[in-house]
Amino acid sequence: MAFKDTHPDFKLIDLALIDPDPEHPRKQVDTAGLKALVASIQAKGLIQPLIVQPAGADGRHKLIVGERRWRAAMLAGETKVPALVRPCAPEEALEIQVFENLGQGVRAPLETREMANAIQAIAQRFDSREAAAEHFGRPQSWLNQATAAANLSPKVSALLDSGKISSTTTAIQLEKLAQKNEARVDTLIEQVQDGEKLPKQAVESALTAEGLKRSKKKATADAVVPSAAAPASEAPAPSVAPPPAPAGAATTAPAPATVAAPAPRKVSPSKMKRVAQLLGVAEGDEDEVLARLIDEFLALKGENNPPF
Repeated sequence: MAFKDTHPDFKLIDLALIDPDPEHPRKQVDTAGLKALVASIQAKGLIQPLIVQPAGADGRHKLIVGERRWRAAMLAGETKVPALVRPCAPEEALEIQVFENLGQGVRAPLETREMANAIQAIAQRFDSREAAAEHFGRPQSWLNQATAAANLSPKVSALLDSGKISSTTTAIQLEKLAQKNEARVDTLIEQVQDGEKLPKQAVESALTAEGLKRSKKKATADAVVPSAAAPASEAPAPSVAPPPAPAGAATTAPAPATVAAPAPRKVSPSKMKRVAQLLGVAEGDEDEVLARLIDEFLALKGENNPPF
């Protein structure tokens, strides 16, 4: 019987009676992400049940879906967890695990501002930002970044709602610019014609001009400046002319210079699109996706980086 035709049986099962699937494709678990999941379970319990095979003769269940939740529940000190008991053929279990992790429309992420508003609403229930961040099991720098889109001024929010700003990330950057030089923001907005969008590059250029963002050219130049301890550049080796051809020998035209092929993309477009959707940024802008990923990583690690 196919998995989709089986009848799920909801139960509270002892964690000690659940075994992980040794054939599960996940072999490594992100420690920081697991820590956040542990904090979530300690605060609200296991929200989404595990899916396990029916108990064998020894009374034990094999896990089908939810290994991270299973691990986190143990670390959180849980003794029983909610689970759906569903028979699943071994050859179909791998497909179920892959489809569940792909999402397949089941877990569509909230748009950045929607998530920010939701987190902000929860954070406001606490006496301090520090206490709110602790509730989420994250550093305060993460909370500042996660709620940045919820603190946009009415002017910037209106631009985002009207479609004149292409993404929430650009809106956050524009908000940062407005705090430094609101007149410059007004000038940028006035230059946008009806039906057009404010170019992200224009906002980034203004941020750079105000000293709020490092120039990409400057960063590249810094990366290639040699160390003071490095030896001076060596003089180029003298060129040696080829020996003259013997008299009467046919002359051969020099081989055309070869042009190096562009470096292949290291990230597949489908992965880039998926990450962009999860972050709530424009799918075609790899620079913006990378910038947001770096911010998310630093916030997750507790670095005191600004949310822009």
